[in-house]
Amino acid sequence: MAQIVAPRADTEGLTFVDWNAVFAGAVLAAALSFVLLTFGMAIGLSTTSPWPNSGLSAKVLASVAVFWTMAQQIGSVMVGGYVAGRMRLRWHEKGHEADFRDGLHGALVWAVGLLISAFLVFATVGAVARAGTNIVATVAGSVTSSSGGIDTILDTMLRQTNAGQASAPTSPATTSPGGLSRTGISEDTRAEMSRILTTSVTAGSISPENRTRLAQLVSQRTGVAQQEAERRVDDAVKAARAAADKVRHAAVLTGFVTAAGLIISLGAGWWAALRGGHHRDTSVPARFTFGERRRTPVS
Repeated sequence: MAQIVAPRADTEGLTFVDWNAVFAGAVLAAALSFVLLTFGMAIGLSTTSPWPNSGLSAKVLASVAVFWTMAQQIGSVMVGGYVAGRMRLRWHEKGHEADFRDGLHGALVWAVGLLISAFLVFATVGAVARAGTNIVATVAGSVTSSSGGIDTILDTMLRQTNAGQASAPTSPATTSPGGLSRTGISEDTRAEMSRILTTSVTAGSISPENRTRLAQLVSQRTGVAQQEAERRVDDAVKAARAAADKVRHAAVLTGFVTAAGLIISLGAGWWAALRGGHHRDTSVPARFTFGERRRTPVS
């Protein structure tokens, strides 16, 4: 008696991952994220103003920016995950296996979209990223460019105490071929003072030699006594440390918010892909109308 063998589909070379659906959802998510970020940036700029008592405060604006960044990221991944789940080719899997594969496609949309965004970021600021070789250098650069950074601290430390000193001519010892800075000292001397302050912040303390050197420069520029100059140096070091600590807290908060947004968006992409797969299996129509249009019979 001949044995009857049931026909078997040849699945060699096939994969259960539908990369076409994944890439379609990831590209859509990346594009939507870019549009929403641009829109949010425009809204943020419209709420700021240089005039007093107008526009949002810095804290409120920062909070809104954090919320918008997370919301657009989660929303974009949800849209991309839904598209991937709905476009995925359905095999003969049943029940929970189908749900798992739908959700996995949503997670792949999240991963590919994240890689696309990272590639765009690194392609744009790759030269800047390569210039910062460690976290210490990054923090030091952030302190220099911040509102309470090294430049502002140097201006405060070298500020004249009275109008007579402010109008006094600069001594020849403080001039250089490179020209004078806005405080009346040479750019080389100002750069030296900036390096000393930055080094004291990164090292955690200022050496007695550097402290004496800064005090001498301050005394020479402002005409104050050595003791007063040393007090100004100590205040400047404290201000630089406070600015560095502020930048550090901001960097830590940014890191936590970014990580939280990525984790939440991963879950959102998985859930959206599940919904897309469910709508695919139940043939739920995708409509963008807000109501049924009434058709009038033609007489």
